[in-house]
Amino acid sequence: MSNDIRKLLIMNIISSIISIYIAIFVNLYIWESNHGIGEVSLYNLSMYICWGLSFAFASKLVSRYSIRVLLAISACCGAAAFLYLMTVHLDNRHLWITLLGIPVGMMFGFSQSSQNLGIAMQGKDHELAPYFAAVNITSQALNMAVPILSAAVIQGFGYRGSFITMLIFITVMLFYSAKMPRILLPAQLSAGKTREPIYTLGFRKAFSYPGAKWVLLSLLAAGIFMQFQNLFALLFTFSVTQNKLLIALLNLLYTLCSLLGLWLYRRIKFNEMRWLWIGSVLLALGFVIALLHVPVMLILSNVLTSIGMFYFSIVWNAQQFKYIKHLDPATKSTFLVWRECTLVFTRCLLLSLTFSLTEMRGLAFGVIVLITIACLFAIPVFQSLAGRENSKWEKIQAAGTDQMTL
Repeated sequence: MSNDIRKLLIMNIISSIISIYIAIFVNLYIWESNHGIGEVSLYNLSMYICWGLSFAFASKLVSRYSIRVLLAISACCGAAAFLYLMTVHLDNRHLWITLLGIPVGMMFGFSQSSQNLGIAMQGKDHELAPYFAAVNITSQALNMAVPILSAAVIQGFGYRGSFITMLIFITVMLFYSAKMPRILLPAQLSAGKTREPIYTLGFRKAFSYPGAKWVLLSLLAAGIFMQFQNLFALLFTFSVTQNKLLIALLNLLYTLCSLLGLWLYRRIKFNEMRWLWIGSVLLALGFVIALLHVPVMLILSNVLTSIGMFYFSIVWNAQQFKYIKHLDPATKSTFLVWRECTLVFTRCLLLSLTFSLTEMRGLAFGVIVLITIACLFAIPVFQSLAGRENSKWEKIQAAGTDQMTL
């Protein structure tokens, strides 16, 4: 890997430490007060709306400023979130939760945008595989270490001590952002090329490649299922125990199961679509088991979905980026923005269905699980259709190139 890609990897590690802490312990901090599913959903809804808006705004800024600026803004938003947690207390709890989601969402949006655009613009073909392999390995290690160390800090010094610890990591992120490569989005295409109407916001350009309509449907379905997995995997764990150390140890168990999935993935030579179906089946089985709402079944549910999510994400993400490899940088950037916004939109739809839930059982919860499983099984179908169209286009392009050579 080049020096610039190594810097992107180090920044990914720093931001992952912060995001892993937030994903577990900020949600737990909200849950502990009233055990309200609606309150956790409200926080996540506020966060994801701001995440999507910030991601889109960052993609515009990167044509004028380098990713250094985006990462610095992300760090400042993270600092604002933890200072808010330590200092602000409102009588209106729903307002307090909503306001908390704003800086957290902005932090994630600017960070995710800068890193996605950074690797898309700077990464060479031969660097992508080593980079994503390193990201995978480091993320697994962090998912084991960060929850346990965070739980130890919380038990020793309380939540306030852990918030101060995160502020230290955010300070490191802010200073390291100045050392990042100066990556900017290349200048727009020449004025002679046709531009689509402004009201489409680049949507046609983002989804104009072969198979794009199936990718769009896949994104719409994925947002529903991914948010269900993201939200209820945490709530299932919180329902089993609220002991911080036990939560961290359960998270360690889930990470070890993901590593088992990685070992099997490398040992067994299946094609990528078969792995995608295996991941989808394991996820669906985990969701169904959770309906029993017995502690051991909730843990087993998270074990199955951890392995399934590993197979799903590694194939699904790789396919999505493979389908856009032939696009120019500006179109890639537009696609990444719309990809993120589409996922955020359907994540918010799922969260809106959970506001009225008072428990993770009953008819209403069962209907949400059914919708989630239906979306989950639709994704491999859409991905297969997208891949088929993309392959046909590549064959036509290759044939045209051969004829020109002759």
